[in-house]
Amino acid sequence: IASALNCLGILVQFQGQSDLAEAYYSRGRTYAAQAKDERVAALIDLNLGTLASIRGHMSLAIASYESALTRLRRLDDTSSVISSLNNLGMAHRDLGDWVAAERCFDEAFELGNELRDALLIGNIELNRAELDVRRGRYDDARESCDRAFEVFTRVESVAGQSEAYKVYGALFCRMNKPSLADTHFARATELAVESGDRLLEAEVLAAAAQNHLERTRNTEALRCLNEAYHLFSELGAQAALLDLDRRLDGLENTYLKVVAAWAESIDAKDPYTAGHCSRVSELACRLAEDCGFSGRELTWFRMGGFLHDVGKTAVPLDILNKPGKLTDEEWVAMKNHTVAGAEIVEKLNFPWEILPIVRNHHERWNGTGYPDGLAGEDIPFTARILCVADVFDALTTARSYRPAMSREEALQIMERDAGIGLDPDLFARFRALLDRDLAPSLRIPARVRVAA
Repeated sequence: IASALNCLGILVQFQGQSDLAEAYYSRGRTYAAQAKDERVAALIDLNLGTLASIRGHMSLAIASYESALTRLRRLDDTSSVISSLNNLGMAHRDLGDWVAAERCFDEAFELGNELRDALLIGNIELNRAELDVRRGRYDDARESCDRAFEVFTRVESVAGQSEAYKVYGALFCRMNKPSLADTHFARATELAVESGDRLLEAEVLAAAAQNHLERTRNTEALRCLNEAYHLFSELGAQAALLDLDRRLDGLENTYLKVVAAWAESIDAKDPYTAGHCSRVSELACRLAEDCGFSGRELTWFRMGGFLHDVGKTAVPLDILNKPGKLTDEEWVAMKNHTVAGAEIVEKLNFPWEILPIVRNHHERWNGTGYPDGLAGEDIPFTARILCVADVFDALTTARSYRPAMSREEALQIMERDAGIGLDPDLFARFRALLDRDLAPSLRIPARVRVAA
């Protein structure tokens, strides 16, 4: 019964039902204790540790791994002891407990040598390399990665070689050698595709995106992130990726860093709109949340807010910063920023519909807006939300041709425009939000990163 419950726990865990998995494991552990079966109890402890790690409960994960390790040592099951040590080492590594992680990897390596299991030794070397990269011990990381690569080449493990190239890429990124990092990430991607390991391919793309991000290569970073996101989502649909949520959260945090950096570069072109994209994104998210957006959907909405004016990168500076009235030709160029922005966003293949926010946030409720002359509910809902926030920030920010308005002055103007330029219902919601004085910024919580 204990073994059957453990197997059921594994099955439903792969299906993403973590609460049910925990219930099965807990019942199985009770039966294992009654039967005095140390081996099944140890296996259940390992699975409970993995489940806790996925959920970000690292202290509980470590306790479960240590319990399994104690039982497996008594059983003299060397192979399972190595697995426990490896898991324990990764948990300590992700908590920043470098000494404990190193101790676990060292012992696992010694035992792996005794078993002469080449693949196991290669994986431990890679784990040690990743640990040394995080600790800034680059020479040690390079040596461990070299040994792992030699092992994987000898046993003809294409996936193992891809993993090694990925760690090399991360190492060279940390060593401020972006060209070498690019080369190794590219080779890691090729080998991941060759091995058919979609998860590994996604992980490599996510790591490559970090390298692009640190070099402020925002477009390249976003392309890699989008490809990785699509792969992770596909794997989640196949129930093949247990910690999908944790990985997607990590990707989304990186997305936000990229688009925030890009927004800053957009705002920098116009000294009178510094911080505009960030403020509009914040206001729009508060209104979107009030309209029922939540979770990951709200994260993508925030990104749309950051990027709503990305097309202004295609508008000449003399037009953007002109203090007086624009000529007809200049006004056409200015209005074209919505179309230019939509073209930029469309090429990046975002996993959520950001494009309507970018293209249609200057449409008006009565159909006199641009670029498509949409009216009423034909205007995408997300664009209507963004429009309200955009107008409010524009009115309350100083411009070259006028001082900033007060909140009340801006709201009076917007009230007169409700039902003409603005969605009247959304404006009413927005005003109610401000009246409730929701001063604290809406923040999307990031989950703790855990080991796979």
